[in-house]
Amino acid sequence: MQMRLGEALRVTLRGSSHGPFVGALVEGMPAGLTIDENQVQAAMALRKTGGTYSSKRREEDRVEWRTGVVNGITTGETIEVHIANNDARSSDYSFLPDHPRPGHQDMVMMKRTKGEADLRGGGTSSARMTAPLVAVAAALRPWLSSHDVVVEAHLGAIGSVESAPLNACPERWANETCKALRCRDPAAATKMAELVEATRKSRDSIGSRVDLQVEGLPLGLGEPWFDGLEPALARAMMAIPAARGVEIGHGFGVQTMLGSQHNSPWGGTSEDPVLLGDRPDGALAGLSTGAPVHLRVAFKPPSSIPQVQHTLNMKTNQQEPLVVKGRHDPVLGPRAVAVVEAMAVLVIADLIIRGGFSNE
Repeated sequence: MQMRLGEALRVTLRGSSHGPFVGALVEGMPAGLTIDENQVQAAMALRKTGGTYSSKRREEDRVEWRTGVVNGITTGETIEVHIANNDARSSDYSFLPDHPRPGHQDMVMMKRTKGEADLRGGGTSSARMTAPLVAVAAALRPWLSSHDVVVEAHLGAIGSVESAPLNACPERWANETCKALRCRDPAAATKMAELVEATRKSRDSIGSRVDLQVEGLPLGLGEPWFDGLEPALARAMMAIPAARGVEIGHGFGVQTMLGSQHNSPWGGTSEDPVLLGDRPDGALAGLSTGAPVHLRVAFKPPSSIPQVQHTLNMKTNQQEPLVVKGRHDPVLGPRAVAVVEAMAVLVIADLIIRGGFSNE
């Protein structure tokens, strides 16, 4: 089964959640880029476990650049990214494969591979596989910055608690709660924290949403049809484990809008056209307009919850009670912030190279 993202910049995932490592092979990375290790580890810290509102699995997430990087600089050759797994507890999954978990890939992956898949911790479908994606994207960020592209995300909602829009919250992390939740709105973060704690005490989990903003894209970035900016971003976001919906621009709000409300007129000059209006579309027909791109990704409640669920036991052919043990997230949005940013960086970098914008 192929696990690859991109065409000019190709990232192929390797490893598994409870194997010895997770990693990636990266082809097409521009040569001569300096890897900022501090920036890489800061990005890894945003998505890692062990925090207040995440699984208690503790991984160091030290990134090794085994090939394609010499003295901290990319050579243009294939890069092998390696991140060791040191805190996997496979005994927590002793009920597999006999008793597949509700809401997980256990059953479908087992059938797909005729029982050969490693299901521990989600195997190759685990959110653990996002670690190398975040590492590669962090290495690319300075290169994107040199093209004046800024990619930022934050926690947009937990349950019914909504944060203010990203551009209305200029301060990154106003306090420790904001930092722990990756939410820039202090008032919303406080309510979110209370909701997560109440959900955790009831031995349940809750859904969430990550909001993304991309600024500085050149006019016309994107490929025709299936690799347009919107479909490329949506495909990448929906590949994130537990993603269940993507909105771009006004999203599903367009169903109640009139064309006269949604259309944004062009202003500026013929040399420098600019979209006007309130929150104009960042992409039209798959091509960037120069306006900011706004995107939202909804994540389902984590499926592993510490309460009794009745589900099929493959040995007895009976629905039997199952309590999933181990260390699991009560909500996914906080850790997904770093992953949503990473996916956007990887897609945009690929489109920049493919469209020849890196040569301008």
